[in-house]
Amino acid sequence: MNLVERDQKVIWHPYTQMKNALTPISITHGEGVYLYAEDGKKYIDAVSSWWVTIHGHAHPHIAQKVAAQLQTLEHVIFAGFTHEPAVTLAERLLPLLPGQQEKAFYSDNGSTAVEVALKMCLQYWNNKGNTTKKKVLAFKDAYHGDTFGAMSVSGRSIFTHPFAELLFDVEFIDLPTAENMAALQAKIQNLKSQLACFIFEPLVLGAGGMLMYEAEHLDQLLATCAENEVLTIADEVMTGFGRTGTFFATEQLSNRPDIFCLSKGLTGGTMPMGLTTCNAKIFEAFLSEDKLKTLYHGHSFTANPVACAASLASLDILLEPATLANIKRVEAQHRQFFEKVKDHPKLRNVRQTGTIIALEWETGNDTSYLSGLRDRLYTYFLAKGIILRPLGNIIYILPPYVISNDDLAYIYRTIQQALDEI
Repeated sequence: MNLVERDQKVIWHPYTQMKNALTPISITHGEGVYLYAEDGKKYIDAVSSWWVTIHGHAHPHIAQKVAAQLQTLEHVIFAGFTHEPAVTLAERLLPLLPGQQEKAFYSDNGSTAVEVALKMCLQYWNNKGNTTKKKVLAFKDAYHGDTFGAMSVSGRSIFTHPFAELLFDVEFIDLPTAENMAALQAKIQNLKSQLACFIFEPLVLGAGGMLMYEAEHLDQLLATCAENEVLTIADEVMTGFGRTGTFFATEQLSNRPDIFCLSKGLTGGTMPMGLTTCNAKIFEAFLSEDKLKTLYHGHSFTANPVACAASLASLDILLEPATLANIKRVEAQHRQFFEKVKDHPKLRNVRQTGTIIALEWETGNDTSYLSGLRDRLYTYFLAKGIILRPLGNIIYILPPYVISNDDLAYIYRTIQQALDEI
C-alpha cells in the first residue's frame, strides 16, 4: 500500500466527513512556501498550513535551535521546576505585547490558551468575592477553539451544533460599527454586574469567515469594558505575530486588554505551543494564603523546552528588519490585488487587513461554510498547485511572509482565472 492507502485505513482527519472525503495528498517535505507531494507535485502553501507557518517550512534557524535543545533538555515537569527557554521566552515576549503584560502561563494550543484565559477571568471575580460576574461577552461569529469553554464563547455554528445544550450561556453581540456602537455600549453597561469578561479576535474573525472590522470601534468597546469593570481577553492566536501588519493586532488600539491568548505563529508552525499572558491586576487576585485561590490548571507539556526553543527562534526571525519588510510587502501586494478585483460581479465582498485578504464568492444564497462551491474552488486551486482552503464560499490568502511577489502574482492570476471559469 502507498501512504494514502495506509492513511485511509487508520486516520480520522479533522473537519472532514470521512464518508466522502477527497483523497488526501501525501506530503513528503516542505521548503519555504512550498510543500512537495509524494507524486512530485509542488504546491504553494498560500494558507500557511492553517495560519501557523509564518516563516515558511523547514526554516533552518528554527531547525537548528530545536535540534540543539533536544540534545540538552527535551522536557521537565513545570510545577516546582523551571528552565532557561521558558523564562527567556517570557522575558522577550511580554515587553512586545501592548500594555503592561506581567505574567506568562504556558499551555499547548490556541484552544487551551483560551480555556486558561476564561478560567483566569471567572476565578478572578470569584477570588475577589464577587459571585455575580459569571457571564462572558463575545462576538456572534467568533471562533475561539474546539474545547468546551472555547466552543461556548464561539458563535453558534455547525462546529458547535451537536453540543449546544452543553455549552455555558454567553452574551453575544454583533461586530461593532459606527451605527451600532451606542447599542453595544448600552448592553455592556446594562449587564456590567453579570459580565466577567469580553473575549474577542481583534480586527479579523478567522474561521468565522475572515470577517474584518475597524480598530477604532473595538477601541471604544474596550474603553466601555474598562469603565464598567469587565475584563478583556484578546484572542491573538491567529492575528498575532504580524498577520495584521503590526506584530499584534491590538497594537492598533489605544486601550489595552487584560489578557492575551497566543499560539499558531508562536513557534513558527514548528510544533504545538499555547501561551496566555496577563497583567498584574489579574495575577495579584490569585496571590493569597488561601490555597483555594490558586489557579488549578496545567498541562503535561506546559512550557515544553523544545517548543520554547522553537518559539525563541521564530521570534528571532520575526524581529529581523527583513521580516517586517516582507510583511509590509505582502500587505502592499494584497492591496493592489484588492483594487483590481473589489468590484468583480462574481464577488459579494473583498476585504483585506495586513497580510490577510479574503474574497467572498457570490452564490445567490447566504454565505455558508457548507456551500457546495467550496470543493469546486478547493480542487480548482489544487490542480493549479496552490493550497487555498475555502471557508465555504470564501477564499482567503494568508501566506508565509517569505512568499515572493512572483508567487503572489501567480495566485492572484489564478484567482482571476477562477472568477472567469467557475
